[in-house]
Amino acid sequence: MPGTFNKALLINKKYIKKEILKGFVIGLLSSGIGLIMCVFAIASIKNLDFSQVFTLYFEAGNLWMLMSLGALPNLGVFFLFIKQNNDYRARGVVMITMLIAISSYLIYFF
Repeated sequence: MPGTFNKALLINKKYIKKEILKGFVIGLLSSGIGLIMCVFAIASIKNLDFSQVFTLYFEAGNLWMLMSLGALPNLGVFFLFIKQNNDYRARGVVMITMLIAISSYLIYFF
């Protein structure tokens, strides 16, 4: 039955895309939380407010540093997904991490 095989393959592709998208969103949220934690840590060390630290790094052209440090929690999320055999979600986390890395380099050089 050729029709059944194509339908099963289509369902499998939809499942894979859905799992990669979940990993992408979870990686984005993890990076956002990591960025906020990083800014709060710097703010507490320098005795500044959250907005002052963010403005300081933005005006100095060092926003790429905060983005890179904020992406570090993705490492833990990636290995968690690998341990749970959620390989497609781990791919999504790697994709957002690479997107953040490319964005950081573009901000740094331009």
